[in-house]
Amino acid sequence: MLTPKRHQLILDFIDKHNTVTIQDLVELTDASESTIRRDLSELERLEKIERVHGGATLKHSKNQELSFPEKATKYIDEKKGIAKCAASFVEPNECIYLDAGTTTFEMIPYLAQQNVIVVTNGLTHLEALGRYEISTYLLGGFVKHNTRALIGSGAISSLNNYRFDKCFLGVNGVHEHYGYTTPDPEEAMIKRSVLELAQQQFVLADHTKLNTISFANIADIHQATMITNEKVDVDVTPFQNKTSVKVVSL
Repeated sequence: MLTPKRHQLILDFIDKHNTVTIQDLVELTDASESTIRRDLSELERLEKIERVHGGATLKHSKNQELSFPEKATKYIDEKKGIAKCAASFVEPNECIYLDAGTTTFEMIPYLAQQNVIVVTNGLTHLEALGRYEISTYLLGGFVKHNTRALIGSGAISSLNNYRFDKCFLGVNGVHEHYGYTTPDPEEAMIKRSVLELAQQQFVLADHTKLNTISFANIADIHQATMITNEKVDVDVTPFQNKTSVKVVSL
């Protein structure tokens, strides 16, 4: 296969799957691992993709963010597995914070019958929380339509009325040196405030978020227990050296 054709095949595959492994591309192109590594290096030089540990992902601006519906269709099984694991840490009668996001959304069915109180800034969570008759408080603030989250000074002011047994946050990037990040500084402020108001802190991040950096810092790695999923070619050891990591096998 000629190199330009292989490059286009790789780009189309990454565009479809967002994040792929080197092994995925070896199987796709029937090329050697060394050839794929050279291809990825060249495509990264051309700013078409970003290299991540063991593979590649789409080239995004650090402040670019997918909408809630776009995120909701990606890595469903991984998100459900992470959510189930996260919900297992919730005890009956606790007061918890459930962050806006597609992975935290998947926790809701597992909270039924727990008699918990949920505080959230996620507008998408409300219908499901109501369906399972979970006691819910919604923050005030500005509606960010892209992620359907409540943010801004009104949300911060609302947060100060509560204290949480546990909080469960979504993030866009996890890096051993740069910590937990998200594209929007205002969302980062909400998440940072929540971490300070909770007795136990959890970050839910599927494997595509690992070794990725977004624009706005939320917290250092050690400030929350990370729950992620097992994936070939994704090494969680650097994170385990800095914080508690729960790895979900699917």
